[in-house]
Amino acid sequence: MPIAFGVKDLIDILLVAFLLYYTYKLMKSSGSINVFVGILVFILIWFVVTQILEMRLLGSIFDKLVSVGALALIVLFQDEIRHFLLTLGSHQRASAIARFLSGASKEQLEKSDVVPIVLACLNMSKQRIGALIVIERSIPLYEIVRTGETIDANVNQRLIENIFFKNSPLHDGAMVVSKKRIKAAGCILPVSHNLDIPKELGLRHRAAMGISQVTDAHAVIVSEETGAISVAYHGQFHLRLNAEELESLLTKED
Repeated sequence: MPIAFGVKDLIDILLVAFLLYYTYKLMKSSGSINVFVGILVFILIWFVVTQILEMRLLGSIFDKLVSVGALALIVLFQDEIRHFLLTLGSHQRASAIARFLSGASKEQLEKSDVVPIVLACLNMSKQRIGALIVIERSIPLYEIVRTGETIDANVNQRLIENIFFKNSPLHDGAMVVSKKRIKAAGCILPVSHNLDIPKELGLRHRAAMGISQVTDAHAVIVSEETGAISVAYHGQFHLRLNAEELESLLTKED
């Protein structure tokens, strides 16, 4: 009896292909690509043993492993799964639904809000002072704020420069800006293990990439070695920005 192949089957195949491709990108960015390949090899062997060779004993063992494999994968890839769910939740339409349910309004930074940050970055760039500033958007950064020292002050150019001054005890961590206020400094960020990050970029850039992969925040970096100003956003770097480009990127609405 011939098997009917319709539009629904084509959509099904395309969705599975998209899911595999997205999983591949997620694993690659987190440095877990070898584990992903290992899982695919295991699934292929399981299929050959149970469906083609029909080995009952070995097939039953593989079936038991597969039955508990889902729980093991959740434990093993909890960070990647959290990133996937955060990505879905931070989508523009999903965020709009969440704001409607919570009664919150979308915060959009104006030029006057980012000018102190831009000017501080320019001054620190000229003096080769390293800095890392994370600007919260729709995904809250409560957990990140808790890792640092609470400040809760207005966004001020001199305050930013003093915090990242080389002799300051908080200059090595990240500053978090939320709801147009400096919430904390000296915060610890998740470090990205993406192998595609250029080797000339240091730990600050990897930390900025890490937070941009799990949230929709802007992470502004001032390089201590070169003085270059960069921004990590949605898992991508915008390198060597001037003042106009930095201001435009921070005030740009998705």
